[in-house]
Amino acid sequence: ADGELVQYHYGLKDLVTILFYIFIAIILHAVVQEYALDKINRRLHLSKVKHSKFNESGQLVAFHLTSVIWCLYVVVTEGYISNPRSLWENYPHVYLPYQVKFFYLCQLAYWLHALPELYFQKVRKEEIPRQLRCIALYLLHIAGAYLLNLTRLGLILLLLQYLAEFFFHVARLVYFTDENNEKLFNIWAVVFVVTRLFTLTLYILVIGFGLPRVESQALDPERGNFFSFLFNNILFRMSVLLLVCLFQASVMWRFIHFQLRRWREYWNEQSSRKRAAAAAGTKQQTKPLKRDSGYHENGVVKAENGTSPRTKKLKSP
Repeated sequence: ADGELVQYHYGLKDLVTILFYIFIAIILHAVVQEYALDKINRRLHLSKVKHSKFNESGQLVAFHLTSVIWCLYVVVTEGYISNPRSLWENYPHVYLPYQVKFFYLCQLAYWLHALPELYFQKVRKEEIPRQLRCIALYLLHIAGAYLLNLTRLGLILLLLQYLAEFFFHVARLVYFTDENNEKLFNIWAVVFVVTRLFTLTLYILVIGFGLPRVESQALDPERGNFFSFLFNNILFRMSVLLLVCLFQASVMWRFIHFQLRRWREYWNEQSSRKRAAAAAGTKQQTKPLKRDSGYHENGVVKAENGTSPRTKKLKSP
């Protein structure tokens, strides 16, 4: 009927939809690579290592920018930001609006398409374990939020994560074009810290205060209720919050360690440049100057006793 709201549930047919959009993602990946990244690479003349990292960051910048805009549109139109209570109210969120379900299917399709792209892009063997770990973590979290009916919380977390990743890969692209330009890394550092704080606050709000207040506290897999009965136990709830805080603390520790190492390398490079400039200046000052045997006066070279250095020609008698 007119005005009827149609909602969707997950099922086995989602696998066919995901497979279709994997092929779409492969085509879009090739378009971005050929018509944008390859043309830029020809002008920059990067090394093989930088060439691979430039392609990776270029593809992720396009994906993260699209995902941030799309995810922001979904959470605003669905009212998840204006009404934070909607993140846990009426849990489990078994039935999804069309745009939420479609967003999750496209996200799963993109990260699954990244697996064959490791072969198509001829990624170096040293880089494959890192990229496989990244792909596996994204697939685990996105599929977990989708199958365990935590899609609303997952949307906000993905928005924060993709925002920080977008600034990081933009900073890396700018760094490859100009190695002296590292200002965007400072912007990424600020965005990263802010998004981590928001992520931790969101976890505490939803896990510590939201899910324990859900009316249905019984385990009911048929209705999609997997968590609320666990979070009713204060010991389990505090254990989960402790694990979340420890994980976020480890991420921040690695980030701080990375920043300290980067600043130390920067100051060492600056000090070495200053020492090299000072050494070059002292060499120029101590360089011996060629001087004539006499001194110049009105354009004529004269000896030290005032006489001309030229020998006087004697007349024959």
